[in-house]
Amino acid sequence: MAQGTQGKPNYAFFEGKIVPFEDAKISVMTHALNYGTGVFGGLRGYWNADEEQLFVFRPHDHFERFLQSANMMRIDLAYQPADLVQILLDLLRTEGLRENCYVRPLAYKSTEMIGVKLHDVDDALTIFALPFGSYVNNKEDGLHVGFSSWRRVDDNAIPARGKVTGAYANSALIKTEAHLAGYDEALVLNSSGHLSETSASNIFLVRKGVVYTPPVYADVLEGITRRTVIHLLREDMGIEVVERDIDRTELYVADEVFLCGTGVQIAAITRIEHRPVANGVMGPITQRIHDLYHSLVRGQLEKYREWLTPVYVKQTEQA
Repeated sequence: MAQGTQGKPNYAFFEGKIVPFEDAKISVMTHALNYGTGVFGGLRGYWNADEEQLFVFRPHDHFERFLQSANMMRIDLAYQPADLVQILLDLLRTEGLRENCYVRPLAYKSTEMIGVKLHDVDDALTIFALPFGSYVNNKEDGLHVGFSSWRRVDDNAIPARGKVTGAYANSALIKTEAHLAGYDEALVLNSSGHLSETSASNIFLVRKGVVYTPPVYADVLEGITRRTVIHLLREDMGIEVVERDIDRTELYVADEVFLCGTGVQIAAITRIEHRPVANGVMGPITQRIHDLYHSLVRGQLEKYREWLTPVYVKQTEQA
């Protein structure tokens, strides 16, 4: 089935069922629209042309985190991760996507009302999917980034490890500032002055063969891709990974720097504030994790097939 008009999906899961996308509408008085009282997730599906199969990467883990985010915002969906995986599979089969895609589950306070609170407000769920390519420009050539003047949202202000819709006003400020300054992305410090993440991805740096990344208490999102990269580096590549606070100037003297996330996937940073990272090209460790990750998510690594959920049921499996 072809993609919907203007880059929109054809269908959405809305109010408990799959409906035409045009019917998935909310009121301008919806609580979440007025106050940012929602949470979301982001999953990717990867098309394997050889197998004619669409693989969704770690959907159970994504939905587990999604429900944890919902719990932080007192959103009760009455679903388990397995229920949400099944809804997603039904949606993708209805949508008929046979290309790389992005999935957006969104849980939100749905009551039409004025008043800032989380209790005694109705909850709702919607999910949609659409074709999706690269999240950032120049991904293969390396990114040019700068440090943002904005700080990462503090976990004691808004749950940093939850994907809260209102918190992404912080990300929007960061991203737009970076783009208007001529950068592809921004590096963000937390209130303690240590490296946190970018506008919407986790970050790693390499020094003398060791990979470093900010710890989960540095106001970072506990990314599923982050978890995957750490596992691959340690278990498949035999590289030491250290989670600790990172100072700003450590980025300037790093041998390699790269980003990871559902949207960005794996992207090298090759320039930081007009300074090249090492020799200014993607480094060997970044190249290896990039290639390994992209093989994994497309079902080309048998040992990690358990992280992939196929969408389409083969005729031989139905017999």
